Amino acid sequence: MDWQELTDLTRGQPFVVERVRLAGSDVAIEGRFEPPQLAQLGVDEQVFVAAFVRSHGSIKEMERIFGVSYPTVKSRLNRIAGQLDFVDTDPAPTGATEVVDRLRRGEISAQEALAELEGFR
Repeated sequence: MDWQELTDLTRGQPFVVERVRLAGSDVAIEGRFEPPQLAQLGVDEQVFVAAFVRSHGSIKEMERIFGVSYPTVKSRLNRIAGQLDFVDTDPAPTGATEVVDRLRRGEISAQEALAELEGFR
């Protein structure tokens, strides 16, 4: 069974994988495994995401492939994005970064910044 069949069977309902067999061997692992987020999308969304990645994120190319307008591509991407959890790509600054920023803003002296930075070693 492939992911498309599994996605069709679950009809968008959340599911858990309880057994995994390594291809080409008799090794099986049992437990509760949540499938990756992309595998939890519907088949149409999976195809759309794959096409988007293959087109290197070109919305113009997506318009051509699917025969739809720019707003339609953007709307669909936004709808899919709403179904996915994202890794924070702008994490909170580290302590050292915060110290340097405070120094740049003139909130602390160079000596105070050095003293605080020593504490991060």
